[in-house]
Amino acid sequence: MRFKGVTDVFFDLDHTLWDFDKNSALTFQKIFDLNQMNINLTDFLSHYEPINLYYWKLYREEKIEKQALRYARLNDTFSALGTPVEEALIYKLSDDYIAHLTGFNHLFDHTFEVLEYLAPHYNLHIITNGFEEVQQKKLINSGIYKYFTTITNSEMVGVKKPNPLIFNYALHQAQAERHQSVMIGDSFEADILGAQNIGMDVIFFDVHNTSISKDIIQINSLSQLKDIL
Repeated sequence: MRFKGVTDVFFDLDHTLWDFDKNSALTFQKIFDLNQMNINLTDFLSHYEPINLYYWKLYREEKIEKQALRYARLNDTFSALGTPVEEALIYKLSDDYIAHLTGFNHLFDHTFEVLEYLAPHYNLHIITNGFEEVQQKKLINSGIYKYFTTITNSEMVGVKKPNPLIFNYALHQAQAERHQSVMIGDSFEADILGAQNIGMDVIFFDVHNTSISKDIIQINSLSQLKDIL
């Protein structure tokens, strides 16, 4: 299937273009080394990743503030590991993580290839729930900032995906029409349902091949976008 009449393509950033899991793992290894902590990274991540997803869901739902998220996801992980860590060190690790995260900038396969393919034909944009102070650095340090006409961050809007306000804000900023726009992202709730609810077309990027409605276009490689757009 190919979309017809699309003028504007909106991407999520983390887990869609920017390989969050890989970059996050490298960052944790670095900050554990910096703080001389003997933590098994594989064990840590096996607990941290679901805990982090849980707190990000609360954050999307406006049930937790940014600073509380940053602390709680680490505190709960160390508790699950049975590794006592002082509160002051958890706060330091939280700050170190944000400081070093953008030092690693692995992208998903085919990111540059696809952006180069799309850029001459569409206006490209970002809509992200990530923290404003790090998202801009991710785009710049990874070399993809130049491809995007607008970047909409949840902190500048005051609400997070899937709230329709952030999608409407992004469309207004881009001077784009919803019926001529498509949203590409990895979160079924935040990106896909959120964009669908305001009338945008959607493409679900999911490397895990989750079973979803056949009415929604699903890809597991960014290279597949060249067959759709």
